[in-house]
Amino acid sequence: MIVVETKGITKIYNPKGVPVEALRGVDLEIKKGEFTAIVGPSGSGKTTLLNIIGGLDAPTSGGVKVNGIDLTKLSDNKLIDFRRDNIGFVFQAYNLIPVLTAYENIEFIMMLQKKSPSERDQRTRELLQAVGIGDQINKRPGQLSGGQQQRVAVARALASKPAFILADEPTANLDGKATAQLLDIMSKLNEEEHMTFVFSTHDQRVIDRAKRVITLEDGLIVSDVVK
Repeated sequence: MIVVETKGITKIYNPKGVPVEALRGVDLEIKKGEFTAIVGPSGSGKTTLLNIIGGLDAPTSGGVKVNGIDLTKLSDNKLIDFRRDNIGFVFQAYNLIPVLTAYENIEFIMMLQKKSPSERDQRTRELLQAVGIGDQINKRPGQLSGGQQQRVAVARALASKPAFILADEPTANLDGKATAQLLDIMSKLNEEEHMTFVFSTHDQRVIDRAKRVITLEDGLIVSDVVK
């Protein structure tokens, strides 16, 4: 099953009236259960590509589909709902809500989906256990280590049962031990639950774990290797 499909996507920015081609016709398919790293030097277009397949930005031309739905054809409101229900995000800076506990940060997205209290509670507790921090349930982000905060972010990304998880430099602020633990959790979710992960990363530890590595240069895919 194809989860993400792009066809000839381009992205042109116009800073100060000077056109800059960030993407120059990218064709890409990502299937369910892949563990894919998108890599490349700064300015290669990988963040732009991630933002487009995550529905956070629109291509200048071309199409991008998630679960067969063309994101470029959705209204702003429908795109917001589609992102919430189908795409999980894990960011470098965690992006947790500081006044909410670990439990509440995970539960929040299911409240937006109007899930029942019992369903929210069961899934939140299951996810906290799955990422190994069931004992940190009532702590706020400021009371957690960076590694623990990123685990909460992963659990939150999984809460909506998305089509795939988009992880933008998720290990950038973590030490070696926390990175290894986080990658172990993600690998286990990938292998046991067939959760699809797409990473944008410079981290060789992530690249080494990836089962597919896509390299971008100057807005083009120059290498696509399945290990």
